[in-house]
Amino acid sequence: MTLTELQENLRRFDLTPSRKLGQSFLVDENISKWIASQLQVAPDDCVVEVGPGFGALTEHIAGKCRRFILIEKDGRLAEFLAEKYGPLGVEVVHADATEYDIRPLFLEGAVKLIGNLPYSSGNEILRRFLDAPSPISEAIIMVQKEVGDRFVAEPRSKNYGVLGLMLQERWRPTHLRTVGPGPFHPRPAVDSSILRFDPRPLDALPLHSPEVFASTVKQGFSQRRKQLPNNLVVEKEQATEILESMGLKPSARAEELTLDQWVELSNRLDPHPCSDLPPSATESLDVVNEQDEVIEQLPRGEIHEKKLLHRAVHVFLQNKQGEIYLQLRSHLKDTHPEKWDSSASGHVDPGESYLECAEREMWEEVWVKPKGEIVKVARLEASAATDQEFIEVFLASPKGKIRVHGKEVDSGRFFSVAQIEEWIEKRPGDFATGFRTCFRAWREG
Repeated sequence: MTLTELQENLRRFDLTPSRKLGQSFLVDENISKWIASQLQVAPDDCVVEVGPGFGALTEHIAGKCRRFILIEKDGRLAEFLAEKYGPLGVEVVHADATEYDIRPLFLEGAVKLIGNLPYSSGNEILRRFLDAPSPISEAIIMVQKEVGDRFVAEPRSKNYGVLGLMLQERWRPTHLRTVGPGPFHPRPAVDSSILRFDPRPLDALPLHSPEVFASTVKQGFSQRRKQLPNNLVVEKEQATEILESMGLKPSARAEELTLDQWVELSNRLDPHPCSDLPPSATESLDVVNEQDEVIEQLPRGEIHEKKLLHRAVHVFLQNKQGEIYLQLRSHLKDTHPEKWDSSASGHVDPGESYLECAEREMWEEVWVKPKGEIVKVARLEASAATDQEFIEVFLASPKGKIRVHGKEVDSGRFFSVAQIEEWIEKRPGDFATGFRTCFRAWREG
């Protein structure tokens, strides 16, 4: 869209660009085409564009992918986009991207994100779409240069801080290009940065709890110029000992620690219950008969190899809205790695009841205790469909904030029952087999 065309559309819709919302429209055809090309859209892709404005990037993507969703906050712009691109199959959502529910996007598989993000809300939009677990597989975004510099900042620099570390834990941001004010109308007072976000490999960082990591980083940068022992919530002497054990000086400040060191610090400050659990292959389990009576104990590997009957539990954690927490299994799991599963699940230990196992698995996998009663909602007889497990399914409410650890769980999120049912119907392969069986047993009563 040229400047003349933009001005005509602004008059047509009686629209004055809002400085408060950071509305500056891209009017350079070469730059908009170049930005869109960085996403390398394929015919089977699902693409989401945030803040499309009058469609400077949209026109270079429309018609090239399986599904294309535009999220536009301004109702007049949403009307224009629907009129122009609706006939091409483009979906226009009139909504605030900072409040957009990304959960239905998991039904699309990997989703690509692109957008010229408003200066006023770019950070919130990125958190909404990129916080783990995320359906986004890659992103090309344009933001205010000052913000972009913080995303890619290295230790010991003035831009290094919470914002960059939160993103860099899961993503590898790359600065692609700086764009001056000239290609925009109205011209912003600052330069813009075009960035690419690619997922960080799952084994690139030490195993850790993302929730504890986030809390630790925020503590460390709470007063940037103070020495770290003065910012952390543990006693100063303990913080000093931990830093020294990591080879760091007690006088270290937050900006001096690398991403890996922040991960290590979070592990030492608040170890997750599952972090020291022995490898699952070494555990022994009860072998049972067809009446679910214990007959012997054998190593887990042997039980699975010989397909002997044994016991397990699945727990569904439900919030006040009736939504169910699903965990994304760790990439280290020997079965169903990186698949979606029940809130917590596991084998019943020797001498342990199903209920005791449910409480233990809640603590070990998601670090919470039940709030009130744990209710048994289903029982499944051992069969090939359950991997020869007798399974009891429990429903509970979590007491406190759920926290996971990469050894067992990559990440997790609450979903409505309707969303889960639709997701299973459309993409059953996204889920561990046991979860699908247990969820169906619960829903069918």
